[in-house]
Amino acid sequence: MFGALNSQGCVVSNFKQPTEYELARDYLWRVHQAVPPKGTIVIFNRSHYEDVLVVRVHGLVPRKVWSKRYEQINQFEKILAENGVTIIKFFLHISKEEQKDRLLERLRNPLKNWKFQVGDLEERKHWRDYTEAYEDVLERTSTDWAPWYVVPSDRKRSRDLLVSRVVVDTLERMGPKFPKVNPEVLEIARQWELEATGRRKIDE
Repeated sequence: MFGALNSQGCVVSNFKQPTEYELARDYLWRVHQAVPPKGTIVIFNRSHYEDVLVVRVHGLVPRKVWSKRYEQINQFEKILAENGVTIIKFFLHISKEEQKDRLLERLRNPLKNWKFQVGDLEERKHWRDYTEAYEDVLERTSTDWAPWYVVPSDRKRSRDLLVSRVVVDTLERMGPKFPKVNPEVLEIARQWELEATGRRKIDE
């Protein structure tokens, strides 16, 4: 969906298992580092929501810790929104059966073997726990300034269409414009054009 965008203005940030350096800081620190500058789109592949999902399902931090993070995340995203960052969040929902089919496809297709991880099978055992965790996330962190969009994703074409519509609608509301060119640069370009026109006349 974003392939046609200039890579200078659209990048992907991947959030993997936190490093020791990141764990030495608050859980939102590494996410804040990836917040885009003005005029740039950043796609988060995973995000700070892992800190109310994985840590909850696997008991990596106590309940009294992760239960406070919903409101912390809301406030963090509100700060970003009040400072000009537009946030849209997609929950790409697939059925348990579809997930099984996709995992099997990764095993059957040699071109997709690299995507398969044994850990995916272990995580699948926690389907119910993740479902409950996601329900709480969607209920407690969908806000006016950072809404969640639940997208049925068993069919990839339908998924892509629904996500694209939200992105396009959001961009149209934002009304992005090309940055203004420095007047000095415009004058240089005008002089070059005049010189090129003069050379063409001499050649004729």
